[in-house]
Amino acid sequence: MEQVAPIAQQDAIIKVPEVTFVFWLMKVAATTLGETAGDAVSMSMNLGYFVATVIFATLFIAAVAIQIAAKQFHPFLYWLTIIATTTVGTTLADFADRSLGVGYAGGSTLLFALLLGSLAIWYRTLGTVSVISISSPKAEAFYWVTIMFSQTLGTALGDWTADTAGLGYTGGAVVFTVLLAIVVLLTYSTRLSRTALFWAAFILTRPLGAVVGDFLDKPVSSGGLALSRYTASAALLAFIVACVVSLKHRAAERAH
Repeated sequence: MEQVAPIAQQDAIIKVPEVTFVFWLMKVAATTLGETAGDAVSMSMNLGYFVATVIFATLFIAAVAIQIAAKQFHPFLYWLTIIATTTVGTTLADFADRSLGVGYAGGSTLLFALLLGSLAIWYRTLGTVSVISISSPKAEAFYWVTIMFSQTLGTALGDWTADTAGLGYTGGAVVFTVLLAIVVLLTYSTRLSRTALFWAAFILTRPLGAVVGDFLDKPVSSGGLALSRYTASAALLAFIVACVVSLKHRAAERAH
């Protein structure tokens, strides 16, 4: 007869994936997709940043609600929610930076403060911001709000680096790749907090995806490749789906 797990164990199920190389590869692809898909809806479809933000915010809220209500880890659902955060992050950042006139520097500063505030409140409320602690609806809510802020910050930071700082898309990609490499080096060569390093890497993958996405779809005159936003988005989405289908995905586990 099949044994039923105690209620306490059922409530403690972690519904986020273990952090592996595949996780980071898919994260960069998802953040790049967020940039191309967000631009496709706001620019190519001529809906504007505000309408596009409303559309993606609705999808984001729905995806998070379904993710929190789920009883176990579902790779498709998790990555769908990640993509929802990247797309709403793209259009929200563009709306604040361009339509509201906040500017890249102002938007990045504001979003960085919101991100730190989210992490601080999360830590103060639950005592940890570690991925392996995300086993309750409250922790999941903090997790997804924090991710949404990090994705929005990444878009603004990527645009600031490429445009205001004058590094261009390839220059910005090099900068964020080097910063990620430093985080990896610190992970394997120091005893710094793995949780802090995880969030540092998680945040840095977003501006990397933002500048790569812009490099793919922006005009040649602006330093891009002028590829179709629809084609680039479809290719990135197909890659993510292929990774979910063909590779093994497990939920993160608590350290024993």
